[in-house]
Amino acid sequence: MKKALRPFPTLLALTAAAAFGGFAATGLNDLLQKPAQAAPVAAAAVPAAAALPATADGQALPSLAPMLKRVTPAVVSVYSRQTVRVASPLGPFGDDPVFRRLFGIPDMPRERVERALGSGVIVDATRGYVLTNHHVVENADGVSVTLSDGRQVEAEFIGSDPDTDIALIRIPTQGLTAVPMADSDQLQVGDFVVAMGNPYGLGQTVTSGIVSAVGRSGIPVAGYQNFIQTDASINPGNSGGALVDLQGRLVGINTASFNPRGSMAGNIGLGFAIPINMARGIMDQLIANNGVVRRGTFGVESQDVDERVARGLGLEAPRGALLTRVYAGSAAAAAGLQPGDVVVAANGQRIDNRAALHNFEGLQPVGARVALDVRRDGKPLQLNVALKEGVRSAEGASLDARLTGATLKELDESARQILRSQGANGGVQVSNVVRNSRAWNSGLRAGDIIVAGSSGEFGDLPGFRASFERKPEQLVLQILRGRGTGRLLMQ
Repeated sequence: MKKALRPFPTLLALTAAAAFGGFAATGLNDLLQKPAQAAPVAAAAVPAAAALPATADGQALPSLAPMLKRVTPAVVSVYSRQTVRVASPLGPFGDDPVFRRLFGIPDMPRERVERALGSGVIVDATRGYVLTNHHVVENADGVSVTLSDGRQVEAEFIGSDPDTDIALIRIPTQGLTAVPMADSDQLQVGDFVVAMGNPYGLGQTVTSGIVSAVGRSGIPVAGYQNFIQTDASINPGNSGGALVDLQGRLVGINTASFNPRGSMAGNIGLGFAIPINMARGIMDQLIANNGVVRRGTFGVESQDVDERVARGLGLEAPRGALLTRVYAGSAAAAAGLQPGDVVVAANGQRIDNRAALHNFEGLQPVGARVALDVRRDGKPLQLNVALKEGVRSAEGASLDARLTGATLKELDESARQILRSQGANGGVQVSNVVRNSRAWNSGLRAGDIIVAGSSGEFGDLPGFRASFERKPEQLVLQILRGRGTGRLLMQ
């Protein structure tokens, strides 16, 4: 099972039902044992319950039951477990057998198993593939799945993508039912949808609502976003569950809910699901690439277009992504893009700012062909770009001798979460530093996030590499370590 450190800082009002869709449902018994007290009822009160008629005006009442009978067998509960080391309350002496024997202190367990739960959807019954959220199975030592008929089976981890919060697991194929996938690009605001999952560990639960919005982004849950927003209730434990249309076709994977008082406060009608077209593309990559996702890249850096820049470039409105750098040898350079170009659409999708371009780029596979609508000197231009694979890591010594011993990589989602909480836009992550190397002796450590440097401006790993085309006389790095920031003079 892949290990990844993924802290989730408190980010304003956003909590992921997911984000904490894997959660320990230990408080459920207390909840059920303390029912709310009902107000006194007048003696002449109406009956507590009344049966609905089977028909109204001669027409059968609509029901979701026939559709749910077909879809329910494909929605499963996902249980992950992780073994964590327990610190001794006696501090370092608690691990000393002589100390414990001397004072008659019994041995105490050194580890405990933490369990979390979420939901999943069987999308391929023949091969046993189940889609769920990355955060549901993150850091897990093992994953088990409970089917709708009560069977519990062990799952094999295939791979996951924290940047889109998608994970793929596989279970034995005997007696499985899969849910058919829809074309989520056809969803419209107002379409009816049904959310299915295992909220609060209660077991399979169904809620309904409409599509409130499509193409939502800017929500600090995942690095690359194109969410379906719905008012169907999505609560903790629903993470990884199914969002289906009224024909019983899968349109999304439930992943997050928004509540100013925290995820455990319940649903307020702001739920988010990953479109199934996006999830299917990630799944195909995980299968084809041994559990990893290979992303295409333009090879550019950009910034937002404000009113002043728009006036200077002769644009009608202050929107788009202004290219500030085009890397040599990149897909963008091959297509003829230049610094100063403003990208306003990609494959017909509106691009309003730098974040929108970054988000679009991150959802494209290697080799994808993208038609960019560009404004150059205020005039419209369309260029076609064939995306190349982005650089995922680099040895520090290949950039500058003062970074010898350090290995650098693109930001993972946990690092992006930290940067967003600090108001920073980009940087690079230090994945490893060899002890007693030059980088180590200058103070650089694994886990550091480099957010600025005297080598020049950068927002990602390609930008960091390009900043060393002219090596600075003094190399000073501004880093984020934990919640603190500092500067290192690299010797």
